[in-house]
Amino acid sequence: MSGIARLAAAAAVVTLLVTPAAMAAQQSDQDWLEDCMDHDHGRDAVFCEVRDVAVEATGRLEIEGGRNGGASVRGEERASVAATARIQARGDTRGDARERAGAIRIVSSGGTLGAEGPSGGSWSVSFDVAVPRSYDLRLEANNGPVSVRGVSGDIELRTRNGPVHLDDVGGDVRARTQNGPLRVRLSGSRWAGAGLDAETRNGPVYLEIPEGFDAELETGTRNGPFRTDVPLQVTLEGAMGPGGAREIRTRLGAGGPTVRAVTTNGPVVIERR
Repeated sequence: MSGIARLAAAAAVVTLLVTPAAMAAQQSDQDWLEDCMDHDHGRDAVFCEVRDVAVEATGRLEIEGGRNGGASVRGEERASVAATARIQARGDTRGDARERAGAIRIVSSGGTLGAEGPSGGSWSVSFDVAVPRSYDLRLEANNGPVSVRGVSGDIELRTRNGPVHLDDVGGDVRARTQNGPLRVRLSGSRWAGAGLDAETRNGPVYLEIPEGFDAELETGTRNGPFRTDVPLQVTLEGAMGPGGAREIRTRLGAGGPTVRAVTTNGPVVIERR
């Protein structure tokens, strides 16, 4: 396969990996519920439900996604916090799955959200939350996605096996995923806040940059192709070639806060937004 073909294939992989996560983050509760109940779960029966959750607006929100859940947070012009818990449970029969879902308890204390449930069996809880546009966040998952859209603050996102999606965010933002894609969509003319530090170890990076954006950009991959539609004057850090570190540092426009989005094993694709 030619170098051009490899890059095209990498870009296609990135699109396939990150688009479902982004779409799920934008789904309404009703759409999610219909998709969840209609989805083919093999020989398992499934029961899905959505519960409203009362959350105190403390200025900081922490969400623990548990073993198989995730978290999606969006900023809105509001003073309160609105949250729903999207619950999925499996069982040998629909009755078993419904009973397992009924045993799940949503924990909301101050600015903390989580879930407790049966020690055995298959179940998960993902949270969909709307907060004021200026808010501090800490989102953590194990085998699920985490995403933030339209929020500025002290923000930390972590998942072990799942995608990370950042769209129109600002402040002091740190994001990590061990095995999953990283998608960052920048907005405006420069980063509003201290900057972004985002990494995936085993997954692609997909970065969208608006025309005329000012920043100090750091990106790169150790094992994977690199493609950019944005002209860059770069300084390369590390040896080139297979297994060599390839980290690119460049100034976009007049410069500004550092925007860092890197991977160890995966492609990097940079496009205009």
